[in-house]
Amino acid sequence: MANSNSVTVLNRNTDFRRLYRRGSSYANPALVIYFLKNRAGICRIGITSSKRIGNAVQRNKSRRLIRAAFREVYSEYEEYLQGYDFIFVARVRTRYKKSTELAEIMLRQLKKAGIIPRESVS
Repeated sequence: MANSNSVTVLNRNTDFRRLYRRGSSYANPALVIYFLKNRAGICRIGITSSKRIGNAVQRNKSRRLIRAAFREVYSEYEEYLQGYDFIFVARVRTRYKKSTELAEIMLRQLKKAGIIPRESVS
């Protein structure tokens, strides 16, 4: 993920189910974020994209865009994102966005969720 070892990947089904069930979510036409505080003290992310998005090429492109956007946000706000699990759900509009646009959407959602303080300077 990011250049730091403090971001790991969520890939176990039980982790995804736990976040969907117990986590909070914020939706946008291009991206949905589920998040939950973890005890590990590290940042873990998972990315999903359903077949509704398109064929495998389009789904992979959507995941790459989300990964690039998160890398951008994480490099700026690493101290706030530590200790959280995130699941990013790609939507059909995701593939039409640039990673910088997705990073802005992600940042807005994280500020709305209270993970990143609103007054923090970027």
